[in-house]
Amino acid sequence: MTTLLFHKPYGVLSQFSPEPGSSWQTLADYIRVPGVYAAGRLDADSEGLLVLTDDGLLQQRLTDPRCGHWRRYWVQVEGNAGAQPAAITQLQSGVLIQGRPTLPARARLLSDTDIEAAGIGQRTPPIRQRRQIPTSWLELELCEGRNRQVRRMTAAVGLPTLRLIRMAIDLMDGDAPLSWAGLEPGGWRQTNPIECQRLAGIRRRGCARRGSQGIPSQGVVRRSPGRGGLAGGGKSGHGAGGG
Repeated sequence: MTTLLFHKPYGVLSQFSPEPGSSWQTLADYIRVPGVYAAGRLDADSEGLLVLTDDGLLQQRLTDPRCGHWRRYWVQVEGNAGAQPAAITQLQSGVLIQGRPTLPARARLLSDTDIEAAGIGQRTPPIRQRRQIPTSWLELELCEGRNRQVRRMTAAVGLPTLRLIRMAIDLMDGDAPLSWAGLEPGGWRQTNPIECQRLAGIRRRGCARRGSQGIPSQGVVRRSPGRGGLAGGGKSGHGAGGG
């Protein structure tokens, strides 16, 4: 099994083949490892952690909504989120997007110190910014991955997303989530032996059964049918994945 962790930059599709008429780059511009495919997606205008693997069952486990792996996003929004605590509470409780409520999420305000400590530099190209309107950062964790979900959620509470970075993916095994720490934008590495063992555990144990609010509960597992390389399918940079 070959599994890679990739720090996807802005402007890159989560696929190897280009789309007709698109100016976005593809994974082929950065990764030349045969046989691997993205396990889930990030939109082309999002950044951060993308997992690639040649193992169809692992790909299915990481993308099956029933598995509900928590994904952590850092989101730069237009507006002062610190002055709108009700908006953060609403994100935590769930908001209505595309006619359906989102599952409860984890949301908190990030400080400038948080951003500096994580080494978040300026985006290339820079975000659009209006002189008279402040920006702020939120951490948002989701256990579902609907189409452009993070952007739709923050817009629904009056805090439009300007920049979106997936920081980590929780493997739901009690250990630290996978992250892009140590990788520059466009950089990738193979998973280390410990990470490989943890990923092999995901293949064996299947998906966590969701609790009463639809949130995955650890410790109770079930097998789910594999979809092989079709998991997380689609060719657009705007498919499901939350970001």
